[in-house]
Amino acid sequence: MTRPGPLLWLRYAFGGRLPNRYRDWVLHDTTGSTWVLRHLARVLVVIAVPVALVVVFLPASPGIRALTAFTCAACAVLLTSILSNDMTERRLHRAGFDWGTGERVRGERATQSQRAANQRRRDRIAARRRR
Repeated sequence: MTRPGPLLWLRYAFGGRLPNRYRDWVLHDTTGSTWVLRHLARVLVVIAVPVALVVVFLPASPGIRALTAFTCAACAVLLTSILSNDMTERRLHRAGFDWGTGERVRGERATQSQRAANQRRRDRIAARRRR
């Protein structure tokens, strides 16, 4: 799996398409165990400049500037959190995957994780009964 460099990652964070050699990385990025954190990191990178501009150029007191910047950032993070599944599906679709791939892969991983946890629990119970 090839990871994109910083400039390509910025392009990807702003909604750009990556070359096909990064296809596996896009799948990992949008379906790994930390996919929500990665999504939020991309959002924070995208809103950093507009929020900084609000803080610097808004003609108001520093408290009002800070509160306005925080409110704008919080709204952007909340909105993109609500739409995170659709946004990651869109990224996967742009990378050449069928729509629904992200949800399916995350579901399969969650099922495997739950089955492994259940098996560990059954093993612990069996070990206690053998004592």
